[in-house]
Parts: sequence; C-alpha cells; structure tokens
Amino acid sequence: MKVSLIQTNPKQDRAKNLRDIEALMEAAVKEDSPDLIVLPEYFELYGTTLAEKLAAAQPAPGGDAYTMAQNFARKHGVYVHAGTIMEKIEGENRIYNTSFVFDRTGKEVAAYRKIHMFDIETPDGMTFRESDSVKPGEDIVTYEIDGLKVGCAICYDIRFFELFLQLEKRGCDIIVLPAAFTLQTGKDHWEVLARSRAIETQTYFVACGMTGSVTVDGQVKSCYGHSLVVDPWGHTVARASDGEGFVTARIDPKQIARVRNLIPMTKHRRLACA
Repeated sequence: MKVSLIQTNPKQDRAKNLRDIEALMEAAVKEDSPDLIVLPEYFELYGTTLAEKLAAAQPAPGGDAYTMAQNFARKHGVYVHAGTIMEKIEGENRIYNTSFVFDRTGKEVAAYRKIHMFDIETPDGMTFRESDSVKPGEDIVTYEIDGLKVGCAICYDIRFFELFLQLEKRGCDIIVLPAAFTLQTGKDHWEVLARSRAIETQTYFVACGMTGSVTVDGQVKSCYGHSLVVDPWGHTVARASDGEGFVTARIDPKQIARVRNLIPMTKHRRLACA
C-alpha cells in the first residue's frame, strides 16, 4: 500500500488553494499511484481572522473543499484523507475542524472532529486561541482501507498519548495526523512526537503538515511543514523538504507484524487506561 502526503502553503483565497492542492494531488497520482492521499490541516483556507473563518465555514456534506476531495477520490479511485475542513455548525458561533475521508468511490467513510484545542502562547510570545472559533469533537474515529485499520488525529492531538492508546486498543495499523504545526514548536517537537506515537502504538504514523507563512492582522504565522511517515519501529521512512510538494511512502503490513512480534506490548501492558 502506498500513501502520498501533500504539503501546501494555503492562504486567504480558497479557490486558488484548492486549485493548487488538486494539481499536486494529480501529480502524486501520476508519479506514484498511491492508494491513499493525505492533505494537511486547513488545506482549503488559512490566515483568516476569527470573523472571516466563521463566515467561510461551509456545511458538510457539501462545500467547496469537501466536494473537491470527494470528486478527486471518485475520479482517480483513490482514498482521500482530506486534511481538515472548516465545518459549519448550524446555530453555533464556532465551527468543527474536521477530517473527512473518502473511499475509492467517493463515499464518505469517516469524519473526525479535532478533540484537543490549541490554546497556547509560544516562547516568542505568539498567542493561539483555537477554542475561540472551534468546537472540540468528542469521538474517536477509525476506518479501514484494504484490510488495514486507520486511526484519525489532528495537529495538537499529537501531544495527548491517551488518544493514541485508544487508537492502538482499537487495532489501528496506521494513524494519520494532518497538521498546521507552528515553526517554533515544529522544529523542536514535530518529529520526536511523531516517532514517539509510532513507537508506542506500533503503527505507521503519517503526519502531513502545512508549510510556509501567512499574515493575519499584521502577525506572521509560520508553519513547519516537513511532512513525514514513521514506521512502527520508529524510523522516519519518508520526509518532505521545505516548501510545497508531496512525498510518498510504502506501508508494509509485514513490518507491522514483525515489530509487534518482537515487542508484544499489548500482551505485556498491566496498567489500565480508560
């Protein structure tokens, strides 16, 4: 099984962002024939004010980004894990930050709404208050592709091992995490966290990041990029460089079985975690 990670630098023009990412998806299909394509967090639109974000959110099913990803999956016969889309919630002044997944026929097979909100102040004084505009999800979500079980997570979720333990307990072989990781936290924590999650769950960890910078209200926000795939032993087996593009990796079920046989963690675990 092959997975392609699409790394982009979306800004405030949704139509252009979708054209650009679809072109990269087309290139990945042409060059690497993946079974699964993964897009980054907020691939449709990034760098908006709070008011613009709420106004731009669209209901799902439907909406520009949802429809593009669904149609692409159907056209090319490929699974599309559509990063995250701003999902409008009727009667709410917040949105869901949602990963929608489409199978080879374009059917929606999963919808994961980000659970952990990025409400922090970075060491350089930049403030993020995701919960001002995003309502947290509550459900743990998995889906299957060609006999392998895939678990869902988004960006800041990567820091909360409880979620990944639950995904491991549900039998996941792969975990997919779209992200818009900040440059400052990314350079120190992105790869070490991804490798840790892969090792402790004994899964392939597929982390697809946004790259580049965007200006919001005069404040420059930079994302780390460096999309990567880590195998169940904790080796980084594929990594994107800086800038827009894509990277493809092979998922080997034999490697998953090998690692779990060498270190049978599920049999050895003694402490329960709800």
